[in-house]
Amino acid sequence: MSAHPRDEASPVTAFGPDFPFAFDDWIAHPAGLADLPAAAHGTEVAVIGAGIAGMVAAYELMKLGLKPVIYEAGRMGGRLRSEPFEGGSGLIAELGGMRFPRSSTSFYHYLDTLGLKTRPFPNPLNPATPSTLIDLEGRQIYVEQGGELPPLLREISEAWYDALEDGADFTSLQRAIRRRDVATLKEIWNRLVPLWDERTFYDFVATSRSFSRHSFRHREVFGQVGFGTGGWDSDFPNSMLEILRVACTNLDDNQHLVEGGVEQLPRGLWTLAPERLVHWPAGTTLARLHGGATRGAVTRISRTAPDEIGITDRWGDSRRYKAVLVTCQSWLLTTHLHCDESLFSHRLWMALDRTRYMQSSKTFVMVDRPFWHDRDPVTGRHTMSMTLTDRITRGTYLFDNGPDKPGVICLSYSWMSDALKVLPLPVEQRVQLMLDALKRVYPDLDIGRHIIGSPITVSWESDPHFLGAFKGALPGHYRYNHRMYTHFMQGEMPPQERGIFLAGDGISWTPAWAEGAVQTALNAVWGIAHHLGGNSPAGNPGPGEAMPRIGPIALGD
Repeated sequence: MSAHPRDEASPVTAFGPDFPFAFDDWIAHPAGLADLPAAAHGTEVAVIGAGIAGMVAAYELMKLGLKPVIYEAGRMGGRLRSEPFEGGSGLIAELGGMRFPRSSTSFYHYLDTLGLKTRPFPNPLNPATPSTLIDLEGRQIYVEQGGELPPLLREISEAWYDALEDGADFTSLQRAIRRRDVATLKEIWNRLVPLWDERTFYDFVATSRSFSRHSFRHREVFGQVGFGTGGWDSDFPNSMLEILRVACTNLDDNQHLVEGGVEQLPRGLWTLAPERLVHWPAGTTLARLHGGATRGAVTRISRTAPDEIGITDRWGDSRRYKAVLVTCQSWLLTTHLHCDESLFSHRLWMALDRTRYMQSSKTFVMVDRPFWHDRDPVTGRHTMSMTLTDRITRGTYLFDNGPDKPGVICLSYSWMSDALKVLPLPVEQRVQLMLDALKRVYPDLDIGRHIIGSPITVSWESDPHFLGAFKGALPGHYRYNHRMYTHFMQGEMPPQERGIFLAGDGISWTPAWAEGAVQTALNAVWGIAHHLGGNSPAGNPGPGEAMPRIGPIALGD
């Protein structure tokens, strides 16, 4: 239960629903996360991956008096990758995570610790977005900031929230989250898990009473447009549980971008000297403990002794550790790393291997000014809007950095089959393809004449260090997720499987959200501390103490 009283006016946060533990309260508690015996101080712990999960875990382990040794195959930040435009005076393209819901309170704890500023993200139909244009089957719907939704979109919005109410007791679910009423939340969610684990998102929508009253067109437009971040149809094959988690914790609402780029967060943790440190002298940072750079890519993970795990890097250097944290995407354990099979149970290997990663592509350009604020003299509309369409661009986002200053356009943000369509194309061809598509939406606008500098693109599925953007749980995957998420509880495991821990958004219940990566990193910190003989402070019990009482419901095999 939260340390702070909550009521109906309290905000919805990413509190559960599978594991309703107050991570935000736990990390802010003055007693700290764990107390380690003096003999453990200075012990090296390997952290594989310098994304947000790896950096949060390393930062917290350092505060406890341990010595994290971070291995990174590519670039610090993982999928929090802010790519600067050459000559762009600080303008960036957010190639991975770019919009962060305010309900992600543990993630924002670290943003606030570093003093990073945010502002509302220009999502479709959002007050922060000057206008939104929806282009479907050649027909257009235009909505200005604060404007009223047209009848079709209003009907779809009402049908969606009615479906959530009928199929998931949505008001009661969110009320329990606001109040941090664990008993009620567990009662509702434990009832929903077996009901919706093996059914798809599309099944939920198509069989709901509210959508059944409308035409197929309503479901089709909902898939193309959605509400919050945009279209939902790339998620239609996923388990409905995954969508319910996003909806009930407001992960798809009130999203912000990080000014200057979110990559500042993992890089900031690298150089941040904590105010409260055990064992290490004041001013110690992760950068200082590493001599200024992480170690390179890991090629082998092996059991070298009953209580040691060996890590070999790309240059052949081998080191032994009492504990290892793996934050890379799970497919890398079977494709890019030689990992001893005995380190994980066969049931856990099944879960790791059955993880399904979704494809994603983005293409960005820098432009000379935010010309989209100009008005068309005939229609009175903005010359360009945040655009949702059934064309190959799918979602086009506009980033304003001030009048008469260069801006950024994400020409295309697409998923799954739409992302695969552009996979073989170099960046110049991608840009031209997107410009051609947008020309059909805005026939009188020459976007190309505003482009300056070089474009930037990404396809996460072709990146050898990721092989996909993030996990998308299919129907029936709840049991796999349960095995991965609870793996940090190692007290009942055979000795040969202890000492190696997992973290990252793919291990969490909320893939694609940085909050899930942070929460699983904190679970791993608890697990590593206890593996090395530590204990939680009496006044600040951790997730391991809470797990037997409020852990995720287990479904039988």
